[in-house]
Amino acid sequence: MAALTEHATLPLPARDAPVRLLIVVAPYYRAIADGLIAGARAVAETAGASVDLVEVPGALEIPTAIGMAGRLAQYDGFVALGCVIRGETTHYETVCNDSSRGLALLGLQGLCIGNGILTVENMEQAVVRADPAQQDKGGGAAAAALHLIALHRRWAGAKRPMGFGRDEDRDVLRLAGEIDGSGQA
Repeated sequence: MAALTEHATLPLPARDAPVRLLIVVAPYYRAIADGLIAGARAVAETAGASVDLVEVPGALEIPTAIGMAGRLAQYDGFVALGCVIRGETTHYETVCNDSSRGLALLGLQGLCIGNGILTVENMEQAVVRADPAQQDKGGGAAAAALHLIALHRRWAGAKRPMGFGRDEDRDVLRLAGEIDGSGQA
């Protein structure tokens, strides 16, 4: 039964070129944010990645900042860090759901994002998760971004059009599947 509670972690991916990460953090709970940042920086350093850091007012602003950086800056990946602690109102659900959804949508658009926004019931849970010597969720988020960057680089050159599209080697419109001579328009 103990095997069911053990967590597996992948080794950091090998890198073929320099990696630039942007850490976007909401420092509402400064001590928690500092622990998350320390963990993320340590993993990035171990992987040989360079890191920039920006702070935003809250967890809801993290996806917006990452989206802007994805369009306007030259980063390979992003690490989202922050902490949302359940309170007495439904604001907790709004912040957790919307920040997570925003990051997921950016990821589906092709950005490499490690999500280290803690969503916890109390400060004690946040402390354990943010501490690099304990659960190290900041380090885990940086590792996730590095893995996604490695996948992106691996697959970036293997473009394979599907369905409708232009054949890159010839001036041919491919309607579907392979071109056998009869599928030309």
